[in-house]
Amino acid sequence: MKTNSEHPIRHTSSLEFNSLAELSSRNLLAEVDFRRTVANLKLTQDKKASMGQFLTPAPVAELMAGMFDKLDSEITLLDAGAGIGSLSAAFVARVCQHQKYTSNLRVVAYEIDPFLIGYLHQTLELCERVCQNVGICFNYEIRETDFIADAVSLLQPSLLKEPNKAEFTHAILNPPYLKINARSQVRKLLRTIGLETSNLYTGFMAATAQLLKSGGEFVAITPRSFCNGTYFRNFRKMFLEMMALQQIYLFESRQEAFSEDDVLQETAIAHATKQKQKPDSILINTIFGIDDDFIMSNSVPYAALVHPNDPEQFIHILPDTFSQQIVQQMGLFPCNLKDLGLTVSTGRVVDFRAKEYLRANPENNTVPLIYPVNLSDGYVEHPKITKKPQALVDVEETANLLVPNEHYVLCKRFSSKEEKRRVVAVVYDASKFDCAYVGFENHLNYFHKDGHGLDITLARGLAAYLNSTLVDSFFRLFNGHTQVNATDLRNLKYPTLEQLLSLGLRIGEQFPSQQEIDELIEAELLSMTNQPGNNPVAIKSRIDEALQILLELGFPRAQLNERSALTLLALLDLKPNDPWRLAVSPLMGITPMMDFMAQHYGKTYKPNTRETVRRQTVHQFLDAALIVANPDDPSRPINSPKTVYQVEESALKLLRTYRTDEWKKNLRTYLASVDPRKKRYAQETDKLPNVLVKNDFFQRLCFACRVSDSI
Repeated sequence: MKTNSEHPIRHTSSLEFNSLAELSSRNLLAEVDFRRTVANLKLTQDKKASMGQFLTPAPVAELMAGMFDKLDSEITLLDAGAGIGSLSAAFVARVCQHQKYTSNLRVVAYEIDPFLIGYLHQTLELCERVCQNVGICFNYEIRETDFIADAVSLLQPSLLKEPNKAEFTHAILNPPYLKINARSQVRKLLRTIGLETSNLYTGFMAATAQLLKSGGEFVAITPRSFCNGTYFRNFRKMFLEMMALQQIYLFESRQEAFSEDDVLQETAIAHATKQKQKPDSILINTIFGIDDDFIMSNSVPYAALVHPNDPEQFIHILPDTFSQQIVQQMGLFPCNLKDLGLTVSTGRVVDFRAKEYLRANPENNTVPLIYPVNLSDGYVEHPKITKKPQALVDVEETANLLVPNEHYVLCKRFSSKEEKRRVVAVVYDASKFDCAYVGFENHLNYFHKDGHGLDITLARGLAAYLNSTLVDSFFRLFNGHTQVNATDLRNLKYPTLEQLLSLGLRIGEQFPSQQEIDELIEAELLSMTNQPGNNPVAIKSRIDEALQILLELGFPRAQLNERSALTLLALLDLKPNDPWRLAVSPLMGITPMMDFMAQHYGKTYKPNTRETVRRQTVHQFLDAALIVANPDDPSRPINSPKTVYQVEESALKLLRTYRTDEWKKNLRTYLASVDPRKKRYAQETDKLPNVLVKNDFFQRLCFACRVSDSI
C-alpha cells in the first residue's frame, strides 16, 4: 500500500523522458543517483553527522543489490533508513532485470527526515513505473517513524503470533552511524530485544536481522568496526547466532565508498542469510573504490573467518594469502601481556579537565606532560615547540594523574586519516628527565608493570616489536577504525620475555629505521619459521616502496594504490626479496602482470578486471612516459590482444638506484628530462572535479540546481 499522499510525485526528470513509460531498469539508477546528488548538495555536513546518515552512491547501491542470491516469486524488501531510496531502486532494478523470477514485490522503507521523504516518494514512484513496464506487481509503504522503536514494537512476542506481521524475505540497508548514550531511549529499546551496543548502526543491523524470515537475505554497508573489539561483542554474538555470513566486500580506501562525505571509518559490505547452518567457506572481495572494478578475491574457510571456540566471536577478514601469512606468523608468538607480567593503560591526563594546572613550558613545581606530538623517532622529544602545553603543575589535585618517572612504552591512540602506520610506539626513557613523576595525556596508551616502569632493554624491545610492519599489518586486518585502544593492545600476541629482551639489546640511543626494525624482527623472532620467498613483511614493504616511488614520480592520488604498485613491480619483474638493482624490463601483457601479482605477492584478482589495469594504471603509465607499448613491433595496434608493455629505458635506470644514495639526484635528473607534456596530465586530472568527468552528468547537475528548490 502507498501512504503519505501529501508527498506527491513530481515528474521533474533530469533525463527529460517523453513518457515515464520509457524509464527502464537500466536508467532508473542514473535517474535516482541524479536526485541523490541534488539532495546531497542541500544537506550540510553538520546535518549528515547529527543524523549519522550518508546517502548511498549508485555504484555502491548496484554492487549491494547484485549480492543477493535468491529472487523469489514473492519478495518483501526492508529498507531501514532509506534516505532517498537509492538502495531500494538498485534492488528493484536488479529484480526487473530478472523479471521471470518475481511476480510481486513489496518495499517497506523507513525514513524520518522530512526533507528526504519527498525524494523517497519520487524514487519509489519511479520504481513502480519500471516494475509496471516489465509486468511485476509493485507496491510500497513509507514509514515516517523511528525504525528502532517500530522494530521493537513489531518484535514483541504477542505480535509475532500474527503471520508475516514482522517478517521480510530481503533486507538492504545503509544504517546511520551514530554513537548512542547508555541512558538514551534507543539504548533502552535495543535492550528489550537483547542487544547492548554503543552505536546505532549495529542496532539497525540486529533489528533488521530479527525481522527477516528464516532463509531471508541481508545486505548492509557499514563501518568495519563491528568485526572486533569489546564494544560490539554482544552484537557479534547475537548476529552470528542468527545469521550466516556469505560474502564480504572491503573498500581498500577509507575515503572512497562515500567520497563526497567526510567518512573516515573503513567500510565493508556484508551479505548474510538467516540460518543456523554456516557455509564451508566465505568469499572476501577487496575493491579500491566505487568506480573501480579491479576486484581482489579470496575464499577462506568459515572457521577461519569466525573461530568456533572464540568467546569474543571476532570476525577475521582475510582478503588475500598475504593476510593469511601475517596471521600465521603472529600465531607463532606464544604470550599475552599477562604472561609477560605487563599491562597497558590509557594516559590519565584529560587536558580540558585539568586546564588550570597546565603550563606551556616547564616551570618550578611542574612535571613533564607528554602528548602524542612529543613522540618522535622511537623516543620522546620534550619539551617541544608546539601549541600543546608541555608541563603539569605537581600539586595534591594532580597527584592521581601522574605516574612514577620510570621507563615506559608509549603508543598513540589515534592515527590520522590515511596515515602510513596505525601502531606508533616509542620508548619513554626516564633517564632523560630530572623529575619524580610524569604525566601522560589521554590520547596515549602506556605499557607498565603494576603501575611502575619497565626495564629499559625490555621497553626498547617491546617498542621495536610494536613498530614492526608485521604488527601493523596484523592490526589493520582486524581493526577497521583509526583508534588503537588499550583493549586492542591487550588482545595482541607477543614474543616471550627473553625474545623481547634479546631484541631490546639490539636497540641503541638512536631508534632503527623501519627497514632495520623489520630486519631485526626477522632475525631475532622469525628466522627459524619463515619459508624462503614467503615473507609477508617483505611483500608489504615492497608494495609500500613501489607506492613511494609513484608518489615521488608525481602520479596523482588515483594511481597511488596497490593496483598501480603491483603493476609497476610486475613490469620490473621484481619479487619481494629482490634488491632494486636487479629490476629488469621484460615485455609483458596485462594477463602475465596479474599472474605475477598472484604468484609472488599473493594478490589474486578476478580475471574480468584486466581492463581496469589497462584503463586506470597502464594508460597513465604510458601518458607519463614511464612505460612504452609494443617496442618489439611499433606497428601493432594498441588494442591488439598481443599488446605488450615495457618500462622505458631511462626509467629503468632510475628505478635500479632506489634506496641508494644516488636516488634523489637521479630522480631530479629524470624528471627534468621527461617531456613536460607527459607529466602535466597528472596535475590537470588531479584538479578536475569529479562531476566534470561525465559532461552530460554535469549539465544535468546544473539543471538540477535550478529546479531543486521546488522539490
